[in-house]
Amino acid sequence: GAGWAVRGALAERAAEEARARLPRVTHETVMGEVRSVARLATAEATLRDVVTVEQTNRYFPGVTSTKRALLVVTGRVGAGMDLGRDSARVAVDTAARRIRVELPPADLLTVEVLDVRTYDERSGLLNPWRPEDRDAVQREARAQLARAGRSARLLEQADRNAVALMRALLARDGYAVEVVVRPRAAGPAAG
Repeated sequence: GAGWAVRGALAERAAEEARARLPRVTHETVMGEVRSVARLATAEATLRDVVTVEQTNRYFPGVTSTKRALLVVTGRVGAGMDLGRDSARVAVDTAARRIRVELPPADLLTVEVLDVRTYDERSGLLNPWRPEDRDAVQREARAQLARAGRSARLLEQADRNAVALMRALLARDGYAVEVVVRPRAAGPAAG
């Protein structure tokens, strides 16, 4: 009887010492890992799109002048998550050895115009192309590439890639890791 009690107490003490030696994962250590990839770019696409611009000015009743441009724009669009704003939520259950991370939905992080080819550019008699018009065309090209990236489902791909990356980053020491992405806000696609 007494021998079993001693063995039981020794086994319990050995188990406690083993648990104490196990790496302990805390909210702070997980947040540190999440913040280490503060700007998580998880999907990128090179896109080509046609941009058409037309501007008509009216000078007098019946007198108008129109300028037009047709361009093909190539650009690189990168999507991911900005985790540096404390936007990830983390819950750690050390007793159950579980980590739950909730990420913000991906957004476009970069839109880079790589090439612009002008296929047609026409000025109106009273409406010539000015430098500020070309700047506006560049802004429209970037906005159109952003819309193309959104319609190419780049954000959804970035969400999936971020979940897989965070699982791989945090899966260690026998902890089960659950990573979810918050729902994307409904509304018109910004560009």
